[in-house]
Amino acid sequence: MRKLLDAGMRVFAERGFHAARVDDIVRAARTSHGTFYLYFANKEELLRALAIQCAQEMGALAGGLGEVSGDEAGAAELRQFLETFFSTYARFGPVLRAWMEGNVEDRETSRLGVIAFTDIATALGARMRDAGARGDAASVSALMALLERFAYFLVSRRLEFDSDALFDTVTRVVHRGFFGAPLAA
Repeated sequence: MRKLLDAGMRVFAERGFHAARVDDIVRAARTSHGTFYLYFANKEELLRALAIQCAQEMGALAGGLGEVSGDEAGAAELRQFLETFFSTYARFGPVLRAWMEGNVEDRETSRLGVIAFTDIATALGARMRDAGARGDAASVSALMALLERFAYFLVSRRLEFDSDALFDTVTRVVHRGFFGAPLAA
């Protein structure tokens, strides 16, 4: 099953969900159609299995976000969250792309995407308000759009930046712009 899930992720990344075929996934997994159908009725079920994993990781990420104070400790907490968000996005890029582009017809799979991003948004909004920042729907929506689109841009363009510079910059922008951290002297 793991080989099929990994192959599905690779094929969805290369071809996109709609263009991917079970035959492509089976070939990439170096297994048989019979093995595929032992675990999944179709590629939509394989995507749902990947979506469940992604939603669980996003939920754990949301639940693990600690206090984001205006000091260095808050910046460190935020940076850890952002690093995990971006690495999860990179690992589950094809699933997230299918969610964001509205390519998922299965209601349960779509619902998982909504829940995952709502959990992240709710956690960020609560931490913003705890830090004395606005944390209202507009602020949280803007932050989510920034994070999701930037992660999508990095993954879809296969861009690689120096990770320290990338996370220093994103953390600084989010910490100051959304959490109200003071400008460094």
